[in-house]
Amino acid sequence: MYQLYRNGEFVYVGKADKSLPTRIHKHLRKVSGRTNISLSEMTFTCLYVAEDFSALAPEKLLIKHYSKQGQIPWNNNGFGNNDPGKRRDETVVKANHFDNLHRIDIDRVLSSLPQGSMTLHKLLPAAAKEIPYTFRYLKKGCGDTYKTVIDVPADLTINHFFEIIAAALPENWQIALLPGRAIMYPDSRRTYPSVWRYYRGKQVLDVDPEIEEAGEILDEEEHDED
Repeated sequence: MYQLYRNGEFVYVGKADKSLPTRIHKHLRKVSGRTNISLSEMTFTCLYVAEDFSALAPEKLLIKHYSKQGQIPWNNNGFGNNDPGKRRDETVVKANHFDNLHRIDIDRVLSSLPQGSMTLHKLLPAAAKEIPYTFRYLKKGCGDTYKTVIDVPADLTINHFFEIIAAALPENWQIALLPGRAIMYPDSRRTYPSVWRYYRGKQVLDVDPEIEEAGEILDEEEHDED
């Protein structure tokens, strides 16, 4: 079991049945890729639970206990590491959702990307690995689209990366920025209710996303294990 704190406030409780360091690293990596929050604000504590006790689901007990006390807000506002999948792309994000409070940071520099000429086939997975949030894109049935060669400059930000990629894609493709992830598909006529920016060809279109009133949110990753 572990507990996350932001500026001393108890915000999240979770469990890691396999690797606690891996679990914590995933959470901190996510925080590092968001706006309006900093890694310097985060601390954690942990507790090792005997195997026999795990059958009592201590995570659920702690969530129920601390939620009643008005604590662990991140257990009820969508904080998690997993990509919720395409079915959630059409969801209107609630006002108190973690993704809405802390949008993805697109000004971050992709410092580990190799410079020079590279095909999209090699560039996309390399960038997706370094971007500290989900960058989901079509991987099958792309024809020759990913054979396009891109010149990767130094000090490339995520925003500039998306601009370069969108400009090199066929006109029916688009990159859409949701509050918590980026998606890239050949669906330029499709709109998503919570998207705040589209990259279509050489156009960058900022839009006002739809936002639902605050309410309780089921955490997509609440009981996921590492």
